Amino acid sequence: MPSDGTKSVRPGGSAWNIVGPTGRSFNCDKEKVMEMFCYQCEQTARGRGCTYMGICGKDPTTAALQDLLVYATKGVSFYANRAAHLGVRDRDIDLAVVEALFTTITNVNFDPDRLEARVRDMAGCRDRIRELYLAACLDKGVTADAPVAPALFVPAATREALLAQGEGISITTRKMLAGDDLTGLQEVVTYGLKGLAAYADHALILGREDPEVFAFIHEALDALVSVPPTVDGLLGLAMRVGAVNLKVMALLDGANTGAYGNPEPTRVRVTPVKGKAILVSGHDLKELEGLLEQTAGKGINVYTHGEMLPALSYPGLKKHPHLVGNYGSAWQNQLEEFDAFPGAILMTTNCIQAPSEAYQARIFTAGLVAWPNVAHIANGNFQPVIDAALAAPGFTVDVPEQWITIGFGHNAVLNVAGTVIDAVKSGAIKHFFLIGGCDGAKPGRNYFTDLASAVPQDCVILTLACGKYRFNKMEFGTIGGIPRLLDMGQCNDAYSAIQVAAALANAFGTDVNGLPLSMVLSWYEQKAVAILLTLLHLGIKNIRLGPSLPAFLTPAALGVLVQLFNIMPTTTVEADLKAMLG
Repeated sequence: MPSDGTKSVRPGGSAWNIVGPTGRSFNCDKEKVMEMFCYQCEQTARGRGCTYMGICGKDPTTAALQDLLVYATKGVSFYANRAAHLGVRDRDIDLAVVEALFTTITNVNFDPDRLEARVRDMAGCRDRIRELYLAACLDKGVTADAPVAPALFVPAATREALLAQGEGISITTRKMLAGDDLTGLQEVVTYGLKGLAAYADHALILGREDPEVFAFIHEALDALVSVPPTVDGLLGLAMRVGAVNLKVMALLDGANTGAYGNPEPTRVRVTPVKGKAILVSGHDLKELEGLLEQTAGKGINVYTHGEMLPALSYPGLKKHPHLVGNYGSAWQNQLEEFDAFPGAILMTTNCIQAPSEAYQARIFTAGLVAWPNVAHIANGNFQPVIDAALAAPGFTVDVPEQWITIGFGHNAVLNVAGTVIDAVKSGAIKHFFLIGGCDGAKPGRNYFTDLASAVPQDCVILTLACGKYRFNKMEFGTIGGIPRLLDMGQCNDAYSAIQVAAALANAFGTDVNGLPLSMVLSWYEQKAVAILLTLLHLGIKNIRLGPSLPAFLTPAALGVLVQLFNIMPTTTVEADLKAMLG
């Protein structure tokens, strides 16, 4: 019996006939099953789950197809994990699973046609790896394991029937079978794997990969359907996700720096200059590089947006003179900012929102990103984007200059580690705060602005990811020549923060928990879950998480994390500062 309890979920008449993990059968009235259920992001409705339409813009059709895609990956991994133990691996299937997981991250792919195609492709991958596994069993003289339900999944012939299949394996159904606690912990693992897969995909694009990472993804997905779930078992698996995600972030760090050099402290203009314009959002540096090369000499200025801001600190990218600066802020403001931007827009990864009519004809997607009726750049040819930029008015005047400084990756910070250590020893620096993570539209995120503003003058703020837009244009000054605000990069550059913290801990003969360092993290989507699991894997305690705790963590599961790691929600700036500064 698979651990998600879906072996015998059968549509019939007006009810679902469901056989749970204990073998008990019961009927569930279809009318009482929610049209969709998703609680994978921080903004989930009422802090419990989106049931009719996702706050992110996901509709029930998209939700069901994404659920089916994840379900199908579990069927692929059932066979891939077993095949690997017999010495058989198919790299194309490894990559397909990574892309499928990344595709289901919040605000990546909301195009039902593309999602349905991926579901059907994943079933084909399952058939191929099953044949490889069975052949290996025959060759080795071993008996093949009986398949679990996801390994038997056959996509229905029509969209309507597919959606019915999606309803049958939804989180709502699984919660009825396994209970809220175990289902929530299964989702912690799944969401961590999604974030890990996103970083692995970024590294793959730049030519870096590790077969052990693929093997673990298959092992973890297989465990979710083949191993009877327990709280301890799922928490242990989640910590392993964190461990492997650390390896993946190191891969991506090496991929980025290997391709474009180490980020270096760089002044970046954050106001527009006169001329035709293209705005690039997301995380994919390779897509940005391709666009820069194809726009060279065409009289078009290129701007970064959101998580693409750190690209301006890489020598191999900032060498392009027409990469002129950053425009706008974090993803949740794109409707207003993209509407006002007088040029073409390229979305390279999440987070895309439903485009307004004002700019739908001049926004393009690339990579795994997709939205219905938005033109997609599939072959690296950005001419449609260039044409749209040339047809748009562009900026008609130079806006008065405003600048910020970025580029404080681990290499830059560790190059002045001696100065930092001396400042701590002398008392010039009393405390470090890591204030970063995902931004979002939910009320309460002004907490992070207020916290950064309230940090005492003898303290340094480390920041990363798009949460920094809450305060990165504020003036913080310096301590002995060390900027009080150190922007370390994208969300995956949490790896830089980890490396800096580890180096400081080593210098002071302690562990990270013994440093004058407090971590206050904002979260929104599944990459943040992967990073949090990495920090917990490293044994880091006393993390504050906000603006709200994940809906998929039940009180019982959260209680275990509190006991082990003293993880806690943000409260008020005054109370949290007092507690962190002792």
